[in-house]
Amino acid sequence: MKAVHLLAAKPWIWSWLAAAVVWTATVAVTGGAGAFGLTQAALTFAAFSVIVGTGQMFVITLGPGNIDLSVPATMTLAGTVALKLMNVDNGMIAPGLVVALAIGIAVGVGNYGLIKLLRIPPIIATLAMSFIVQSAAIWTNRGLRIKPPSLLAEFTTSSTFAIPNMAIVALLVAVIAWVLLEKSLYGRWILAIGQSMAAARMAGIPVDGTRFATYVLCAVLAALCGYLLACFSGGAALNMGAEYLLMSIAVVVIGGTSVAGGDSNVPGIWGASLFLFLVVSMLNTYGLGAGFRLIMTGLIIIGVIVVASGRRARQP
Repeated sequence: MKAVHLLAAKPWIWSWLAAAVVWTATVAVTGGAGAFGLTQAALTFAAFSVIVGTGQMFVITLGPGNIDLSVPATMTLAGTVALKLMNVDNGMIAPGLVVALAIGIAVGVGNYGLIKLLRIPPIIATLAMSFIVQSAAIWTNRGLRIKPPSLLAEFTTSSTFAIPNMAIVALLVAVIAWVLLEKSLYGRWILAIGQSMAAARMAGIPVDGTRFATYVLCAVLAALCGYLLACFSGGAALNMGAEYLLMSIAVVVIGGTSVAGGDSNVPGIWGASLFLFLVVSMLNTYGLGAGFRLIMTGLIIIGVIVVASGRRARQP
């Protein structure tokens, strides 16, 4: 029983539990016939939310007011430029990835430059940057939809030992994020800044450098996600990152990371990403209309957050 109580005290367990319940409810309709396909689809599509959500989690951990609204635009620009550079050539896969990540670095530098030099709130700075980046993406795209190199398209849509390759990539990202947060000095600095920026400064923590690195990391992960998503979907579209603005924030909150900062939760990102995909799949399976699906999705998300928050509040 003690082990059960210890497990229940973990904030991430509730997103995983919710995902399991929704998966069961969805599979029940088909009598278990579509269980494998549903699991494969959930792992594949959740992977993209995990990648961008992990970057957003780092930023949100920095404390109240820290958020990156340039994620969708960064994804779009990185995917568009990378595909144009690769031009369906398998030999250009590595250069395309390098350029995509370089775009992420540039956006991250721009974001923190606006925050630090102009002293404007992160939500305004990253929103302004998103307009600039999206405009660059529109100018670069010009209505073209270039296909990805065949090797990269095959990789992003295939599986290894029945596990989608995209899920493996997202798992590697999550493991690296966990190591950074739990085992590195950088991770301790982020948590300290999120708990109290003033105290962190007095303790000698390089606050500005840490925040700068965190915004760059978030943008780089968004660029990586855009690169992979463009290859997975067969081309880059100007609205390809739109749904990941709220999604990247939702998976962080549902996953158990504190929006007040100073606390992060990597396993919860995975649970929340699976949960959000499975909720939509379940409601589609039950044949509900679009409007009702949105209402039910919102109510279910609120319910999970309330239950998880109530449990954490009762912990000693």
